[in-house]
Amino acid sequence: MQAHELFQYFRVPELGDFRQYMRTLPTNTLMGFGAFAALTTFWYATRPKALKPPCDLSMQSVEVEGTDGARRSAILDSDEPLSFFYDDVTTLYETFQRGIQVSNDGPCLGSRKPGQPYEWISYKEVADKAECVGSALLQKGYKASPDQYFGIFAQNRPEWVIVEQSCYTYSMVVVPLYDTLGNEAITYVINKAELSLVFVDKPEKANLLLESVENKLTPGLKVIVIMDPFDSDLVERGKKCGVDIMSMKALEDLGRTNRRKPKPPSPGDLAVICFTSGTTGNPKGALLTHQNIVSDCSAFVKVTQGVVTPSPDDILISFLPLAHMFERVVEKTLHLNSSDSHISFLPLAHMFEKLILCVILCHGAKIGFFQGDIRLLMDDLKTLQPTIFPVVPRLLNRMFDRIFGQANTMMKRWILDFAFKRKEAELRSGIIRNNSLWDKIIFHKIQASLGGKVKLVITGAAPISATVLTFLRAALGCQFYEGYGQTECTAGCSLTVPGDWTAGHVGAPMPCNLIKLVDVEEMNYLAAKGEGEICVKGPNVFKGYLKDPAKTAEALDKDGWLHTGDIGKWLPNGTLKIIDRKKHIFKLAQGEYIAPEKIENIYQRSEPVAQVFVHGESLQAFLIAIVVPDVEILAPWAKKKGFSGSHADLCKNKDVKKAILEDMVRLGKEAGLKPFEQVKGIALHLELFSVENGLLTPTLKTRRSDLRKYFRSQIDELYSTIKI
Repeated sequence: MQAHELFQYFRVPELGDFRQYMRTLPTNTLMGFGAFAALTTFWYATRPKALKPPCDLSMQSVEVEGTDGARRSAILDSDEPLSFFYDDVTTLYETFQRGIQVSNDGPCLGSRKPGQPYEWISYKEVADKAECVGSALLQKGYKASPDQYFGIFAQNRPEWVIVEQSCYTYSMVVVPLYDTLGNEAITYVINKAELSLVFVDKPEKANLLLESVENKLTPGLKVIVIMDPFDSDLVERGKKCGVDIMSMKALEDLGRTNRRKPKPPSPGDLAVICFTSGTTGNPKGALLTHQNIVSDCSAFVKVTQGVVTPSPDDILISFLPLAHMFERVVEKTLHLNSSDSHISFLPLAHMFEKLILCVILCHGAKIGFFQGDIRLLMDDLKTLQPTIFPVVPRLLNRMFDRIFGQANTMMKRWILDFAFKRKEAELRSGIIRNNSLWDKIIFHKIQASLGGKVKLVITGAAPISATVLTFLRAALGCQFYEGYGQTECTAGCSLTVPGDWTAGHVGAPMPCNLIKLVDVEEMNYLAAKGEGEICVKGPNVFKGYLKDPAKTAEALDKDGWLHTGDIGKWLPNGTLKIIDRKKHIFKLAQGEYIAPEKIENIYQRSEPVAQVFVHGESLQAFLIAIVVPDVEILAPWAKKKGFSGSHADLCKNKDVKKAILEDMVRLGKEAGLKPFEQVKGIALHLELFSVENGLLTPTLKTRRSDLRKYFRSQIDELYSTIKI
């Protein structure tokens, strides 16, 4: 074939040739081409796009020179930790003032009565009430000073935030109290912080505080302000023991007629004393400044900048305890742009909740409070339709279990698994959405159960399993972040970044702090291998414990590094994984701390028990134990209960095991163990723990990590068979 013939053979058809060819095609073929072209165009126009991450996901943290291997967030442009995101927001007072501006005095705090819609008060109304309450406190002789402390003993509700803002308006300090501290601990906190005035939500709590005064346990308590209505009998009871009982409204009215000019705090001033429940001994009061909390909020805003932009249209549901720090920080941050709403049900004493609320208030968003009854939470969610949902793993675990519990046939389970795998494939590509075919067919009911408008979920306070996290990310189709931290670093020191929807880690260091790992030689964790105790340094790290220099020195070293007691590991992509606990203290799934040795010492007083190993896991909500019965005692003890047989036979007897468990629980109740500190099941083991079998150290201390490995099958069986 000649060259010109070859060219003619491969020549590009001209437009006329193409038109001639199209005329020869049947009509139905042309319609098919048209439909295909339309579908292709539609797919390209509407195809999901992966969210653009704020940094290279393969290297999310960067080592800082001259810091012994400390790492910072790769989002930062320099090695200097972030203190403030907005120049005009350096305190919690300024946080709320910005919320007023960006919300254009929009709705701020919402609450509801059963069967009723939410009722809202505006940002300026909150500020006005806060000024009145603060003015009344000054009128009663209290100081506008960061060494003036006031207690708040209440569930999440609008008055909680109003009282808190009144303190910040006049540079005063909030000391949250909460039920899970226990009566003795509440008495301890009142005395330790020298609280002379405490705000409570219900008359029952006022009676509880009066009882401690009557018994001369809290002689310094002089005023109780009650948010709910109460009768005159309570006032008379207060008078008899020298305590002034007054209503929140009366206090507000007093301030309204004696208005004082605000005295805003400085960033370094104390804002909150957050007492941690602890595991042994008395609770410790973590001293947190305005800068501590604002820097943590600022870091969250920095990480999610351009991806999560809270606005006055957003709504947060508040139900996490406001006495702890996570919800508080987020609530404060959202006060910057005014249309977001957030529904609150975790106690406002919880730093996890406080973190979120700080973010909310900073952006002018809305906060809707649950009715106070967790059983009505789903109805609150449907009514409020929040866009932002702070949550703890325990609730997510229940949601996960309920979803799969309803898939009670092989076909339903197959469809659910199939739909999940399709959404999971999108997750791996960085795509988050709730408008896919699988959302419309399978997952819309799950999304509707949370109100149908959730676009941001944040979890913390305890670990969550990779299985649950990945499934709910897919099922809810919204941005889903996991954080790690503790009260001493204002709730968060690491956070997953937008676009990284993998599980099994707690993200990279937040922009407000550095994180380094320190050798724990006795546990064979070495920083040179990328493992060690997690230490945190930055403007979010607390100033120490109230009147406790010894405990402060244990937590903060001379260079300002907070030693968390948790063991971490750097992953190749610069994220942090929690792998162990330095001390034998751990959290259950609901976030409660457990000191197993204390419980073991109580249970070993049980007559038939020779040794006991109490075990718990961060992904489980209860404790179990391995018990070694006493060879000499078990038989005669069992005989009294009506059981007989050899030692081995008695250890296999389910009724004997039940009787031993009941005796252990009885001793636990007598010793004052809380319900979550009691074991729910035991396994009996014939052989004593010893140095020879590797379960005790030469000094006869239990090798807990070896015990966990040795009894892994029994532990797994107990957790798989016990239902609570």
